[in-house]
Amino acid sequence: MPVLVITGTGTEVGKTVTTAAVAAVALAAGRSVAVLKPAQTGVRPEERGDADEVARLAGAVTTLELARYPEPLAPATAALRAGLPPVRPQEVADAAAKLATEHDLVLVEGAGGLLVRFDEAGGTLADVAQRLEAPVLVVASAGLGTLNTTELTAIELRRRGLDFRGVVIGSWPDSPDLASRCNLADLPAVAGAPLLGAVPQGAAVLADFAVRAPSWLAPGLGGTWDAEAFMVREAPGVPVRAGS
Repeated sequence: MPVLVITGTGTEVGKTVTTAAVAAVALAAGRSVAVLKPAQTGVRPEERGDADEVARLAGAVTTLELARYPEPLAPATAALRAGLPPVRPQEVADAAAKLATEHDLVLVEGAGGLLVRFDEAGGTLADVAQRLEAPVLVVASAGLGTLNTTELTAIELRRRGLDFRGVVIGSWPDSPDLASRCNLADLPAVAGAPLLGAVPQGAAVLADFAVRAPSWLAPGLGGTWDAEAFMVREAPGVPVRAGS
């Protein structure tokens, strides 16, 4: 798995912290890691972007941004308003492929959800994954509304014939409500793919982030997280759906 594309079901679902956790686990296993952020929006030139945050949390990763736009908008709109060239899927795929010749693992972190547009032609992260023939990891929120967005993302991934590896909850609350607890059982059912981890809320401020990261990710991502044990601990009494 030289390239893994990481997308979300929307904005602010924990993509960057999940990317950092995956990177930290790979680094701990002795793998060289690169993080590619095709389009960073809402950040000015002197500010730290998502790729920088991954490096801060995970450790010695190679980082690469292809474009940066100051306004917190979809990349295509942000590029247009800034009068700057957009990022195109082929450019992203070429950059990822080059990094893959020099690293054991390349993580491509998208902006927002799977179909957020990079350019005026409608190019998306899904197009990047298709060009690379790379697996896709989906980061979802824990609470109410996540089932719909997760299922829609899964449907589109399968429609395009992409390798949908599974779902990670990007910010698991300290005190999960009923919807979040039930979603532990429902997410893999609606996604038709396994739940591969749950990153705790506030993980980005932990001094021992890299040390703890394996406990948040399933063995499929190199970690030690156990979905069944997590379900028993965090959602006692919630029935597991068939196929989950």
